[in-house]
Amino acid sequence: MFTEVLVALAIGGLIFFLVQKSRTPVLKTEDGWWGAGAPPDGVEDISIRPFKVTTSDEELEDLNRRIDQTRPTPSLEDSQFNYGFNSQYLQEVVSYWRNDFDWRRQVDKLNRYSHFKTNIEGIDVHYLHVKPRNVPEGSTAVPLIMVHGWPGSFYEFYGLIPLLTEPSDPQDLVFEVVCPSIPGYGFSEAPHKKGFDSVCAARIFHKLMKRLGFHKFYAHGGDWGWLVTTNMAQLQPGVVKGLHVNFAPNSRPGLSMVLSVMLGRRFPKMFGFTDFDVRRLFPCVDKLVVEAVKETGYMHIQATKPDTAGRGLNDSPVGLAAYILEKFSTWTSPDFRNLEDGGLTRKFSLDDLLTNVMIYWTSGCIVSSMRFYKENFGRGLNQPHSRPPIPVNACRGARTHPSAHRTLDVKTNE
Repeated sequence: MFTEVLVALAIGGLIFFLVQKSRTPVLKTEDGWWGAGAPPDGVEDISIRPFKVTTSDEELEDLNRRIDQTRPTPSLEDSQFNYGFNSQYLQEVVSYWRNDFDWRRQVDKLNRYSHFKTNIEGIDVHYLHVKPRNVPEGSTAVPLIMVHGWPGSFYEFYGLIPLLTEPSDPQDLVFEVVCPSIPGYGFSEAPHKKGFDSVCAARIFHKLMKRLGFHKFYAHGGDWGWLVTTNMAQLQPGVVKGLHVNFAPNSRPGLSMVLSVMLGRRFPKMFGFTDFDVRRLFPCVDKLVVEAVKETGYMHIQATKPDTAGRGLNDSPVGLAAYILEKFSTWTSPDFRNLEDGGLTRKFSLDDLLTNVMIYWTSGCIVSSMRFYKENFGRGLNQPHSRPPIPVNACRGARTHPSAHRTLDVKTNE
């Protein structure tokens, strides 16, 4: 009898262990309050309010005055973009900004899509909501949330939105797109309290999508948006049906990664490397260590003292432009450091680049956007959301700049 009891307990324990092991770990979070002061008594305001980007003569006059009072500093001879944004070329950008850039026209372009704000956890969250004009009979639009990063904004999706909502092929999927601004970025209110990290942003965006009536949806994220949407999938894997990210570093190098680094240059096909992969990865010390040291100083500043550097950028439009646009140059291609103009307009137009800068300038969000680094790095790199897998269909694309904000394992059910 005693032996039978022991056997039954052992079998029961084994079954319990296997069941627990098979369960997908879900990231835990609690509601927060990020508004000023204590949360008010009473019912939460869940209203959705239309929003429009605006400007004024006073805003433009102030901008022009500050641009006119900038104090240029000559670049070193033959330095190109290796010391940062080349000062000679910066003067050309500033001249275009001051004399040719039409912010009013760009405001009209920003208002091409419907903007809204709604209050979640005490702060106003800004977002675009773009519904397709035509949905083929017998089908429904696919809900998709797209989240930006730093130093980007919701504007970085403007070229993509028409391809998703108005596909040229009627047989293609049609999407209904929501593009929020991370709190502290763009026209979303900045948190008034410490501790607002990617998990908090993920929780708020889940509430946003639910408020819009989406109980299941797909997600895309780039840069910080990668981590925010990944956290969304970890928080509610049954809600996020699929995840696409264009930045997904691996957190814990396994044997296959070590071997790929050691042997990938000689046997690229063994590890699925393309010629492009080989050029970007090898020699490893130069590409993965030296490059990281060269290009991640901004991250250390923003993860430690964002308010100090940010205050100067918030006062100087030229300083802000140099700080932001230098990233669009070097992160597009490290080779652009050797060009007098940083290759800045090889992939972008100055109108689009300056529109993104103007979103930061007119909203005054540079300091709060930089704080997001401190909130995410300040608690260390081994936080709970660095461990759970992603139990949804996941796809990752290419990302060129070297800043590995946070690392996660990606698991798919495909």
